[in-house]
Amino acid sequence: MPVSLADLRRYAIDSSLFPPATLKRAIDRLGFVQADPIRAPARAQDLTLRHRVRGYRAGDLERRYATLGVEEDTFINYGFVPSAVFALMHPRADISHWSPGRRKKVRALLDFVRERGTVHPRQVDAHFSHGRVTNYWGGPAAATTHLLEDMHYRSLLRVARRERGVRIYAVHEHAPGPADAVTRATHIDELVDVLVRTYAPLPGPSLSSVVSRLRYAVPQWPRDVKSALQRAKPRLAHSRVEGVDWYWPAEERVPRSPPPDTVRLLAPFDPVVWDRRRFELFWGWAYRFEAYTPASRRQRGYYALPLLWRDKMIGWGNVSVKNGELQADFGYVDTHPPRDRAFRRELEGELDRMRTFLGLQP
Repeated sequence: MPVSLADLRRYAIDSSLFPPATLKRAIDRLGFVQADPIRAPARAQDLTLRHRVRGYRAGDLERRYATLGVEEDTFINYGFVPSAVFALMHPRADISHWSPGRRKKVRALLDFVRERGTVHPRQVDAHFSHGRVTNYWGGPAAATTHLLEDMHYRSLLRVARRERGVRIYAVHEHAPGPADAVTRATHIDELVDVLVRTYAPLPGPSLSSVVSRLRYAVPQWPRDVKSALQRAKPRLAHSRVEGVDWYWPAEERVPRSPPPDTVRLLAPFDPVVWDRRRFELFWGWAYRFEAYTPASRRQRGYYALPLLWRDKMIGWGNVSVKNGELQADFGYVDTHPPRDRAFRRELEGELDRMRTFLGLQP
């Protein structure tokens, strides 16, 4: 029986929103959890994990990070990856092209971190005080903090843990990278497989786009990344549905079971909704993340969470906490919410789960 778009939609939901597991197993299965610092009402990584981890509470990832065998790093975006995925990406580009003065600062900073084991950026800034720079968002930042972040990306440091949201760094000890083209290609192919498992099924253009984003994960191998897509397509399952080529892991079957009566509020970067192209193909409307959009131009809200009912994305919710109580404001694609009692019951159940996750009184 041919695969339909509805089959692919259910597969995307079922494969990503798997039965809740332990925190470590959930991250291992996801392969990548995208991070975002905004709390509305919690960070994106926590909002993603709450659906997939038994008894998850906001902040559990940060509290338990050092015991999980995961790493905070850049993959196709910034987030968290299992240690095995982390090892495939490192070591990254060397710093031989940096100026002698900058390399001298790096060596001094590495010695400083090595002597202390772990360091808070405040300690580094107090000791070195390299001045101020402009950060990614255009605001001021300590030059030492900027250098720490750069050294983290370039395999010189790793994040040992966080304290009140601030990265605590340690020296990154790693094995040499692959010396031959065959081993490099194997590493990249494994990273592609992680991506496909995380975001499957993927329409062809999205597969091309997400594979190209590996240039952030392995900037030291730009030529190898370019050829990864051609190697990936033959080993993936494939079907052409309504004029679009779709790809997913060859070992996985597309289910045809009916969707459960469940309501979920998803993070803006949840794997189910991350690919905006796929979102529109599946649900017929455009979802946009508007936190950095001027308020006067927002259509759905500052941190609108896509609202999933069964296998349909029926709208969005803006959720906040005021005076210790959960506040939720919903919008619907069809203007009004579904009229059946099951939806109302399940929506209340999802809000109760959100309260528990946030540590609020029911």
